[in-house]
Amino acid sequence: LVLVPAAWRFTRHAVTIVHEGGHGLAATLSGRRLAGIRLHSDTSGLTVSVGRPRGPGMVVTLLAGYPAPALAGLGAAWLAGSGRSAAVLWLWLLLLALVVIQVRNWFGLWSCLVAGVVVGVIAGAAPIVVQGVAAHALALFLLLGALRATLELQRSRSRRGGGASDADQLGRLTHLPGILWVGVLVAAAAACLVGGVVVLGIPALLGR
Repeated sequence: LVLVPAAWRFTRHAVTIVHEGGHGLAATLSGRRLAGIRLHSDTSGLTVSVGRPRGPGMVVTLLAGYPAPALAGLGAAWLAGSGRSAAVLWLWLLLLALVVIQVRNWFGLWSCLVAGVVVGVIAGAAPIVVQGVAAHALALFLLLGALRATLELQRSRSRRGGGASDADQLGRLTHLPGILWVGVLVAAAAACLVGGVVVLGIPALLGR
């Protein structure tokens, strides 16, 4: 779902939903007013918030996007690894519900509804074993997807000449190079992936 290009074109939408949700949550917690979220068919997204154009609140809002799927994946791994797979699925549905409230375009609404129906059916009707597999798969998908998305960020900056990405906007606000922020985001995603793999007990399984 992450490594196969044909599948990634579709599954990346789930990573974008969490990414934009991270922007929205950070904006709200930092005192900014969330004005809406848009999700696009090319897997990009846009979160609009109202507040000071500079300062800590804006920095936190911009910084929260790329780490959000990685942190969500790490949290899902911890819950799934401790036997609370159902909680992973219901929390995912809660996230989707919160994002839907702020979505301002039809494609974004459609993306959230499709994801919600799929997870909702598993959470509400699937056997416990299937829920466990789904929770573990969702955790790994978010962890791997977050890392791939951050790695693609630099390629996108190079192709488009930079300027509009989260890393470039952070660079302008903090007077630090955008490439430095890319490194920070990649390191955060990689750290979450390693932590998630350990929490899920994958090294122990491979060692048997």
